[in-house]
Amino acid sequence: MERFFKFNQYGTSIGKEISAGLISYITVAYIIIVNAMILAQAGIPMEAGIIATILTSFFGCLIAGLWSNTPLILIPGMGINAMFTFTIVQSGGFTWQEALAIVFVSGLIFVVIAFTPTAKIISASIPNSLKEAITIGIGILLILIGFENAGIITKSDHTLLAIGDLSSPTVLITFAGLIITILLFVKSVPGNLLISIAITSFLTIWLGGSSIKGVSLSLPSFNEYFGVFGQLSWAQAGNIVFWLTSISFAMVIVFENIGLIHGHSKMLNRPESSKKSLQATAVSVLSSGIFGTSPTVASVEAAAGIAAGGRTGLTSIVTGFMFLLSILFIPVIKMVPASAVSPILILIGLLMLQNIAQISMDDLTESIPALLIIVLIPLTYSIADGMAIGFILYPLFKFLMGKGKEIHPVLYMIAILFISNFVIQYVF
Repeated sequence: MERFFKFNQYGTSIGKEISAGLISYITVAYIIIVNAMILAQAGIPMEAGIIATILTSFFGCLIAGLWSNTPLILIPGMGINAMFTFTIVQSGGFTWQEALAIVFVSGLIFVVIAFTPTAKIISASIPNSLKEAITIGIGILLILIGFENAGIITKSDHTLLAIGDLSSPTVLITFAGLIITILLFVKSVPGNLLISIAITSFLTIWLGGSSIKGVSLSLPSFNEYFGVFGQLSWAQAGNIVFWLTSISFAMVIVFENIGLIHGHSKMLNRPESSKKSLQATAVSVLSSGIFGTSPTVASVEAAAGIAAGGRTGLTSIVTGFMFLLSILFIPVIKMVPASAVSPILILIGLLMLQNIAQISMDDLTESIPALLIIVLIPLTYSIADGMAIGFILYPLFKFLMGKGKEIHPVLYMIAILFISNFVIQYVF
């Protein structure tokens, strides 16, 4: 193990790595519930979504640990799962089986990028203001989804959005859950998000917002999951919108992961690990479509494991096997009501808004495209469409201001791809 993981070289030990892996699991285990509930809104059965999330996370952590030897935690990404369900399936009109095929194609594109010099070129071509704007826009979208799921905000015939019934038990419980979630997080209580889900679930059941009657504590049946595993549909493969959606999805995944992995590598002080980490993430995304879930990302919460002393891939492997053990607790996981998940969505969205401090407001050719991305992602309920506006206007503004030479040629190509996507979707 020493020869493979190099504990001495990275100043760690087997004990530290196991402890960090357990801490990482505690911080990310909430994704099992949250991701499955979002996938359910795309039509994927709840129990199948739970198993898909568990198996994808297990495989992702395993490949990260063995290939990159870093404490990277690969799980289905928040924001990306919202794009899968609300943009591709609900707004785009694709079935969840066709959306899984889009995930697979996006993964193939990502693999090509990660295993060639393309990743470095793309990363260098995208200005930081646009990268940060995508994260912030997704954050606002998650907040919106969290409030809508709780009934705090509803759609109205007369206005875009309206305040829901604030006297509803579900709404009151969600508000209480949000306060509990924020307090636990601010106090850095270990496993804060899981504790929040447990407390909010108890309140919901206790106050009659959810029932545990009829819940079976028997081991899960994989029969339902086999109806999801490998069920990619290529029925729309002849439709150019399918391929443009795949490219747009791939770009979102690539941009987000490049940023996340860069941050983790800085924490580890191992910039040389970025290449293999990105490659492991690309392979994990490719597998997500087969396992039956939205794509994985290098989770932000991996920072908890790193802070706990995790320095090698053993941390990721321990976390992966903890995910696998979660299969034994699926009946308990299914008891969790939607009201317990909404505060998590809102909190994660709020944390993502902090990136706005990284956008310089001094140069309007930088800030305006970024701000439009931030505003249009939640307003259009589409990460791809909101992102497209900023990526089109950024090079256009620079060019018109006589700063065209500042733009990397790849960014012009990306802008042309987004324009083509709009023309095909909304003109033809």
